[in-house]
Amino acid sequence: MPTKSNDIPGAFDAGNSMLVQHPQVKHWLIVGMNDNTVLGGVRATEGQGFKAPDVIGIGINGVDAVNELSKAQPTGFYGSLLPSPDIHGYKTSEMLYNWVTKGVEPPKFTAVTDVVLITRDNFKEELAKKGL
Repeated sequence: MPTKSNDIPGAFDAGNSMLVQHPQVKHWLIVGMNDNTVLGGVRATEGQGFKAPDVIGIGINGVDAVNELSKAQPTGFYGSLLPSPDIHGYKTSEMLYNWVTKGVEPPKFTAVTDVVLITRDNFKEELAKKGL
């Protein structure tokens, strides 16, 4: 669903619009470009009476998910993909260096595979591994 902004309020508004347009849907998968867009969608489902077992929200970033994953009661926010900025930064620098010094143009698409799904069960351990 398109959002006006990439934050919780923008995703909340977009989520509410989607929920109103599709009242027949009883289970939702919510993904977004960051944790906050997913959190906005999850808040929208909560506002419409959906319970955690009927919603699976998976964000990207990890750090913004800590408060949600720390809550005593589970919500529809299942987890977040935690990237490895140190590895991504190194690979980016290496590709740029090879392009500038050796003429080896980097691929147009580089898959990001060094990510970990953090959930309520493992987020403290995984963040500690990253020094966060």
